[in-house]
Amino acid sequence: MIRLAITGSLGRMGQSIYRFAKEDKDFDIVALLEKKDHPDIGKVVDGIDVTSHLDDLKNADILIDFTLPESTMTNVSFCAENNIKMVIGTTGLSESGIKTIENAASKTAIVFSSNMSVGVNIVFKMAEELSSRTGSEYKVRITEAHHIHKKDAPSGTAKTLAQYVEKSNAKKVDDFNSVREGEIVGDHDVIFESDVDVITISHHAKTRDIFVQGSLVAAKFIMNHKTGLFNMHDVLGIK
Repeated sequence: MIRLAITGSLGRMGQSIYRFAKEDKDFDIVALLEKKDHPDIGKVVDGIDVTSHLDDLKNADILIDFTLPESTMTNVSFCAENNIKMVIGTTGLSESGIKTIENAASKTAIVFSSNMSVGVNIVFKMAEELSSRTGSEYKVRITEAHHIHKKDAPSGTAKTLAQYVEKSNAKKVDDFNSVREGEIVGDHDVIFESDVDVITISHHAKTRDIFVQGSLVAAKFIMNHKTGLFNMHDVLGIK
């Protein structure tokens, strides 16, 4: 059984991860963390104290982290030093933050992805393939829409989509359109346009559960590795 810790445990993603993991016989939830100033620190959820103490992670095999860059960096350093594996879905990380994760992966195993959805990771591959076949005569733009609470723009998923397009096409993607409105879970379109046609790849997230389910698949995958940095393509076996 996988001993699981969840940080940001009282947020929307944290609560969803808890709900799905609790129903999965492969997981034993051993720690629930929140930021120090959260008003519900000390709350007890099914016998587990919600705490801000990183030492409470030491009983866990894996920490799932969908929080903010500053918190994630603190958690990565602690987990690397204490041999705790991680699944990281935090977006908006700086280049130095990504480098910190890469360095930590020499000490522990980490799955890091801007989007944990199985469907979105298939879209990443589709964007790469389409880019390789359309060539430089097509202009590429990316549009994305999320809820008003999302801090970073363009989204991490939009930036990753651009990276996959650029892998197969030397042309840099710098045409992004970001919308922050209501409670949109996540919409992404990659639009290839030439003088004669338009090709669009779209993904619409109906519920955050797709990210949660992907993160638990990633947690099961990472249990088979001692060290190393992996993404969802590794988890899903997408070549």
